[in-house]
Amino acid sequence: MACAISKLLMLGIVAFIVLVAQVAFAATEELGNGFFHHGVATPVSNHRGTVATVDGEGRDVVLVWLFDHRGGYALLMIDAETGKADEIPMPFPPGGDCPYSSILSTKNKFYTHFNSYFCEFDPAKRAFTFSEKTAPQMAMGMTEDDNGVIWSVTYPSSGVVSFDPATRTFKDYGHVHKENWAQYQRYVAADDAGWVYFGVGNTASQIIAFDPRTGEGKPMLSEAERLTASGVVVPDVNGKVYGHNGAGADDGWYEFCKGEGKKVDPSVRGGDKPIITSSQSLFYTQFPDGKVLKTCDLVNRVLVVENAAGEAKQMKFDYTSEGAHIMGIAIAPDGTVCGGTAFPMRFFIYNPKTDTWANHAAYCQCNTVVRQGDRFFVGGYGGGYITEWDPTQPWVDTVKDKQGCNPLFLTDCAPTINRPHDLLAHPDGKTLVLAGTPGYGYTGGGLLFWDRETKTRVLLEHTDILPEHSTLSLVALPDGKILGGSTTAPGTGGEKKASEAELYIMDLASKQLDWHKVLYPGAQEYTDLCYAPNGLVYAVADRKRFFVFDAAKREVIHEEDLDATFGPTTSQQGPRVFVLGDRAKAGAEGSVPALYMLFVKGVAQVDLTTHAITMLAESPVPVGPGGDFLDGRIYFGSGSHVYSYQVPPTAE
Repeated sequence: MACAISKLLMLGIVAFIVLVAQVAFAATEELGNGFFHHGVATPVSNHRGTVATVDGEGRDVVLVWLFDHRGGYALLMIDAETGKADEIPMPFPPGGDCPYSSILSTKNKFYTHFNSYFCEFDPAKRAFTFSEKTAPQMAMGMTEDDNGVIWSVTYPSSGVVSFDPATRTFKDYGHVHKENWAQYQRYVAADDAGWVYFGVGNTASQIIAFDPRTGEGKPMLSEAERLTASGVVVPDVNGKVYGHNGAGADDGWYEFCKGEGKKVDPSVRGGDKPIITSSQSLFYTQFPDGKVLKTCDLVNRVLVVENAAGEAKQMKFDYTSEGAHIMGIAIAPDGTVCGGTAFPMRFFIYNPKTDTWANHAAYCQCNTVVRQGDRFFVGGYGGGYITEWDPTQPWVDTVKDKQGCNPLFLTDCAPTINRPHDLLAHPDGKTLVLAGTPGYGYTGGGLLFWDRETKTRVLLEHTDILPEHSTLSLVALPDGKILGGSTTAPGTGGEKKASEAELYIMDLASKQLDWHKVLYPGAQEYTDLCYAPNGLVYAVADRKRFFVFDAAKREVIHEEDLDATFGPTTSQQGPRVFVLGDRAKAGAEGSVPALYMLFVKGVAQVDLTTHAITMLAESPVPVGPGGDFLDGRIYFGSGSHVYSYQVPPTAE
């Protein structure tokens, strides 16, 4: 990777994040059959790599990989003198995937590789000039060798491809290194002998030396050297490659050349070879004529360029977007419909009474959202954090550990929990329980208990609960107990070690398990749990197995396979499949308690006496992240859009 330009990248990232609140009218439209469309929650895209360069006429331009809920859908080319922007669609379907790495070559070509396609964009021709299908899936790291050949190494199985711009020769070497976990290759480098090296992470770090002549890769680190980290390699101006196992200690560095490695003191390095490449955060700011890209803000559509005298020029630009994908939705204490989007990381507020939207910068990714009392809480990725929002007070962007923010940062707990999947607002009114999967490369996630009164926390490791499992779903039970449903999924890039998911009952006071069991052999997750007014727990496993659980007796009293009749339930990192609400009585005043379920194809109701599921209405759009109930409507997301379903009165 281009360590020499890392400071420039970070400056660019900071400059890029100029986020302000946006307010707009929704103009809700009725879709029929009880469904309503309220608009796009976050009507902007995210950059997945931005570089300053020149076009064929020597004009300064900015190249941006655009990403919305569809995936990486286009390359945006902005004139750095006028702000005029051209949007060039990707030459292949994005398929929901997007750039995780890109490189601007010494010949001024911009490359990326995702959704199993490698491509070249030529700013001189203002067009894509090469595209080729590859083995799966997307580059995590790219580099350029001394002969100008572009190299790409892909997640999840270390696929290697090369492209020679001079001869237009493309080679797909397939997958060259095996692990039983998904591999990340964030660092790629080539020596002057033509060998390519890449670091592997995150479960157990490794460095692979790849020989293009044989198409084979060989590991360079011993098993004893491997850590829960990523192997690091750096191209050097002296023609060699240097690397380490992720620890970075002075006594752990290797020098690589011609497929061989030897331990060296890092002081022998000549200096990083300047290559304009990085992850999806690539933000290269230097134009060839000395100007500097200070800001490329896709939220506010503002470009700022500074000349050599330090004079800044601000320009407006525009582009099309279908909006960022929604992570989850819940009703806030003030009666607004709120949640988060990624990417970019934003917090949205829809007011059904005024049919208006507000949009703010989120602290990070709002994985799971919930209200408790007069506050609204977010359990977010990365870092396994919790924030607290008071809707009655002005919004003040969140800064970690800074007082006076609203939402207020409360705590985080990575790597024990890095990617939250549930945030339980306990009915005691003061306890929050965060659950989810651990940090990159780890297996087994814990539980975080936050006491709002004392502002203290207890953090349990997975070994205190179910070793090698993470908790995916939670619900409060009577008598100070909680019920948890696990998942066998590891942290991102981690190794799966548990074979079957389990349910468990924990005592809230002691934090000890009272009971746990594999209810369904072969099940991999308990997608969602809901404690209903009748004292029973309604649950779904693997998005397709519905069951009713009597927690007092610790037994299943009803079950149903959903595959043939209803299809899969909705899903997301905080899925909210079950929605508690009520249902008006036809021809009479009042309502009755009701339990609803969100399936991809529509909205259903569960009978709290017979446990039968009835599809109320099939949705005109795929039902995505759930979901909450307000004034007779169930609100849910689909892609980047927010919808609602008006529940008809019951005849009973």
